[in-house]
Amino acid sequence: MSFTPHGKHLIAGEWVAGSATFLSQPASGRPHVFGAGTAGDVAAAAEAAARAFATYGWSDRAGRAAFLDAIADEIEARAEAITEIGTAETGLPAARLEGERGRTVGQLRLFAAHIRDGAYLDRRVDPALPQRAPLPRPEIRLVQRPLGPVAVFGASNFPLAFSTAGGDTAAALAAGCPVVVKGHPAHPGTAEIVAEAVRAAVRKTGMPGGVFSLIQSDGRAAGEALVKHPAIKAVGFTGSLAAGRALFDLCAARPEPIPFFGELGSVNPVFVLPRALAARGEEIARGWAASLTMGAGQFCTNPGVVVVAAGPDGDRFVAAARAALEGVSPQTMLTDGIAEAYRRGKARLAGHAGVVPVHEADSDGRTAAPNVYETTAAAFLADRALGEEVFGPLGLVVRVKAAPDMVALAESFEGQLTATLQLDDGDVELARALLPVLERKAGRVLANGFPTGVEVCEAMVHGGPYPASTNFGATSVGTMAIRRFLRPVSYQNLPAALLPRDALDA
Repeated sequence: MSFTPHGKHLIAGEWVAGSATFLSQPASGRPHVFGAGTAGDVAAAAEAAARAFATYGWSDRAGRAAFLDAIADEIEARAEAITEIGTAETGLPAARLEGERGRTVGQLRLFAAHIRDGAYLDRRVDPALPQRAPLPRPEIRLVQRPLGPVAVFGASNFPLAFSTAGGDTAAALAAGCPVVVKGHPAHPGTAEIVAEAVRAAVRKTGMPGGVFSLIQSDGRAAGEALVKHPAIKAVGFTGSLAAGRALFDLCAARPEPIPFFGELGSVNPVFVLPRALAARGEEIARGWAASLTMGAGQFCTNPGVVVVAAGPDGDRFVAAARAALEGVSPQTMLTDGIAEAYRRGKARLAGHAGVVPVHEADSDGRTAAPNVYETTAAAFLADRALGEEVFGPLGLVVRVKAAPDMVALAESFEGQLTATLQLDDGDVELARALLPVLERKAGRVLANGFPTGVEVCEAMVHGGPYPASTNFGATSVGTMAIRRFLRPVSYQNLPAALLPRDALDA
């Protein structure tokens, strides 16, 4: 099954040609022309979402669950075509796209099951106490209700799982919120075919057309118009710190400020504790190198900083990491711009007075080869720029003189998505000192693993203190992600005929 994009926006169930256009920049194959969304396109989609919310926000959970399952079915029905255009646009290997498609449909089905269960509604009932003295108590019911239309920004590094019908969209639709997606220009054709799947599911299940729209764009104007539109009540975003912070500020500056749930990046530090370093440091180094270079390092959980002791054990770790990286070939990056930013990041570290190379390799065009550098804890603490993310397969080894220095180093990190402890039984006391620091710094703390590979499940937290994300109490992965698009409402003495069905079931 082959797919040729038509380049139109999907607005309220209809394909609409753009008055302005842009040309895609695929990693392979010919480019295609796509509509570049205008403020008018954004307004049409947002207003259609507001109209749809009048019914979709009061729809029953069984109907929404069937809708999510139908989206998953329609994506699977287009599996080969999605892989074909996804690999052409992004340069990601087919196996990666196939795995990501599985994660995407798995998320949709997980949220369908989650809302069928209903526990997420946190329903509470305080019955009336008419005889209570000195004052009677009315009946009060509480239930979680949808916020309203949600804007979702497609991510460059996940064309399926964090984009058109990805986790943010699945969570918002499950909550009862219509969605307007701003597609990412790195993979507009992939966005279009997935939007086609959502449109088919809308028609199959009888949902209102405005429940889902896709606006394509290669610039900032459409995204800015979307977050500023008064019909939009929340935003989900995965991307760079600079872009995310700009949108966050726009959300806060609106006449009616709205929540911005941005996942903005992380260096995901790995602490290799002394006993583990001595016993299996070379094995850990090889695992770190594999995690660092997976997918050309284009994961938000890429472990960009590893902390090890100075001395012979640390030297063996560094040598093993260097040896592992020597066999890694250059990989295609998602866009030319991302590849150029990677080269700038490498140049910044290579030119730093407190940094020495461990493994260096040249990159050109749209490819990236792995690079690793080494510095001391003193140099790292003296310059916060050494702790900034370089998106791609670049790592920094930070050497500490003594084990207690790891705690001071941990304190210096900004908010992270993850933090990892590599430890053996003899490291428990040091780990006990590190853990209170790391759980304040990160949304997920791992032991004896690597953070790449985010499990989609009930207990997952993919978020963390700023700048890893803009809301430390939220997650963009796992069923708890639905909470971002809900708010509690209390109903006092309302007749049963007026209550939402979910409040009646309490």
